[in-house]
Amino acid sequence: MRLFVTAIQAGSLSAAGRELGHSPAVASKRMTRLEAALGTRLLQRSSRRLALTDEGAIYFERCSRILAEVDEAEAAVGAGRHAPQGLLRVSSPVGLGRRWVAPVLAQLVLEHPQLSVQLSLSDAMVDLIDGGFDCAVRIGGPEDSRLHARLLADNRRVVCAAPAYLAQRGTPLHPSELLTHDCIVLQGDALAPAPWDFFPVNGGERLRVAVRGRFLTDTGELAHEWALAGLGVMRRSIWDLKADLLAGRLVELLPEWTSPSAPIQLVFPSRRHLPARTRLFIERMAQVFEDV
Repeated sequence: MRLFVTAIQAGSLSAAGRELGHSPAVASKRMTRLEAALGTRLLQRSSRRLALTDEGAIYFERCSRILAEVDEAEAAVGAGRHAPQGLLRVSSPVGLGRRWVAPVLAQLVLEHPQLSVQLSLSDAMVDLIDGGFDCAVRIGGPEDSRLHARLLADNRRVVCAAPAYLAQRGTPLHPSELLTHDCIVLQGDALAPAPWDFFPVNGGERLRVAVRGRFLTDTGELAHEWALAGLGVMRRSIWDLKADLLAGRLVELLPEWTSPSAPIQLVFPSRRHLPARTRLFIERMAQVFEDV
């Protein structure tokens, strides 16, 4: 089980073997023996990467829980308590990760000598189980029935632009006027950018605006930089914009309208038997957003 879980986390059987003190041949033979005993294939192997089968994903989640419980039991017997230790793997969107997650991880490493961290920054929705992550900080996004979530903060999205852009192009007073503006659009895997939805603050029906512009990206941090440079109108999380709005580098637009909320959540594979490092990170992130 430990070889299997470590292989997924490390990305290869040979890397898992080195971490556990096995040669590549021994690691491969043990994995073959495990699959034979279970009567099913757990991994799709190629020269570049390992991929979990559907059965492998289920087995990985269960094995992770079991091994975490074993580690906690051994630590409890040996030391009387389970101090945060080992490698904490976290995934986060780029902007949120740099501003809010990275400082928390740095502080945890300073406080706990046996702890190391790996922070993966991507605005794409990563698969926690397939990627071997302990947890992820996410802004909204689809729910995954295999994951548990803890709400960190409500998160309204703000339409804004730089003063230089507004001085040149004027200030939109209604969402429909965005059609005459250059909007900086976040575009994912879809061929066409998603429209921006608006609701009157005082209540009313949804207004959908098919915004367009010459600047499209799949990275929120780049969209932010373009907005600061005065290249267009942007919609982004208030948690990413607070400092720039307070400093006047960006100006909030359309305050009488609101966009659908996309709450900031911390998601993880299992609510029970979490390693101490994961529990500590979850509590510390919750505290950070409570104090802001």
